[in-house]
Amino acid sequence: MRHARRRIVRRVTRLAAVGGLLVGGAMVTQAAMASEPSGTSAVPFAAADSASGTGASLISRLGTARTAGTWIDSAGRTVVAVTDEKAAAQVERAGAKAKMVGHSMNELKAATRTLRAAPRVAGTAWVMDYRTNRIVVQADSTVSASDWSSMTKVASGIGGFVQMQRTQGRFTTRLNGAQPILSTGGRCSAGFNVTNGQSDFILTAGHCGPKGSTWFADNQGNQQLGTTVQSNFPGNDFSLVQYASGSAGQGADIVAIGNGNGVRITGVADAAVGQRVFRSGSTSGLHDGEVKGLDATVNYPEGTVTGLIETNVCAEPGDSGGPLFSDGIALGVTSGGSGDCTTGGTTFFQPLTKAMQALGVQLIVSKQAAAGQGGSPTPAPSASSMHSSIAPGAASPGSSAPATGVAGETLLARLTDPQNIGPGMLVVGGSLIALVATRYFREEQDRKAYRRYYSATWS
Repeated sequence: MRHARRRIVRRVTRLAAVGGLLVGGAMVTQAAMASEPSGTSAVPFAAADSASGTGASLISRLGTARTAGTWIDSAGRTVVAVTDEKAAAQVERAGAKAKMVGHSMNELKAATRTLRAAPRVAGTAWVMDYRTNRIVVQADSTVSASDWSSMTKVASGIGGFVQMQRTQGRFTTRLNGAQPILSTGGRCSAGFNVTNGQSDFILTAGHCGPKGSTWFADNQGNQQLGTTVQSNFPGNDFSLVQYASGSAGQGADIVAIGNGNGVRITGVADAAVGQRVFRSGSTSGLHDGEVKGLDATVNYPEGTVTGLIETNVCAEPGDSGGPLFSDGIALGVTSGGSGDCTTGGTTFFQPLTKAMQALGVQLIVSKQAAAGQGGSPTPAPSASSMHSSIAPGAASPGSSAPATGVAGETLLARLTDPQNIGPGMLVVGGSLIALVATRYFREEQDRKAYRRYYSATWS
């Protein structure tokens, strides 16, 4: 009877120990998984609605016949150009600063239409300078004296608010994110990862390659990234490279900025004049500057592109398609420009919101960022409300992240982290001790029983 009770106790102990192992293992796994980043999600545009006091909403309310653009001054305050006193009063009441100007947005746009209708001259560009209330026309070193004279006559016919400038260097696309992507047509930089809900893509510059171009991550052509499935250039300058695997993988919300570092992208919005911005590219790395103008037109040798962001950020061949961002907000992809990162220059960017709308894709961001934006995008994307409250010199690229694309630790690292294992490992340890103990006691009982049997048979 005593032996039967012992067997029952041992069996119950073994079952409890096995159950403890299972429960403890589940506790450890749950703790480790709880510390794992929640992956990525997608947002169409920055979900923060423009506040009533921001420049974009004021212009929408007052109309383009009474306004002439908005920008951020050196103190970080929103400034709106207006053409009459009543409009100025409304701007001031909304908490922004009004500046009286002589030409409305309608007049500025009419001037650009006249310039666009004139015979095209490669190597020229123009942009509406909101702060000076002028149209600035630039010509690079390739523009001949006769072509420059012809354009000057066109500008004179428009009015004195069209300013003519010669510039050094050449306006070229930056063929040859910032990670390098290579094809038989040349080298570009990856821009931002986007998705249509079924497949993931790299959104980069359209001049990087036509539809059907195959892209690789190495010079030998061994690591195929994907194929260009949509391309728009000239006119616009954006394209979609579909991942060969169909997925961008972990870390899709991170753009590389060099030296193994990256910036986490949390949303997308339109750029604002006066905003401090950052650009990353596979040739020159991370550089910063300021947005000088919007809706710029550039006459590249390959064709004309309109609606671009003009900045004084430098760029070099190979940086094409790379990301433009500020405070973790995606703004555009590198199109082209003049100069380099030694002497400086002008760089133009394709606005990301316009490209995403045309392509029908959403930006891939972390799930935490997507949840924080509330999931309700604005019907018409506009500058983020943060643009009116951050001084140009106070902006940053965004929160840092590993540029390898792996957000967070590996499972092994999480499993071996004392902060994660805690109670689960205590349960596992106690269960193992119980199993060893029951095994030891059983063997000891068997040895004693054998000695008794041996003594009885030889006595």
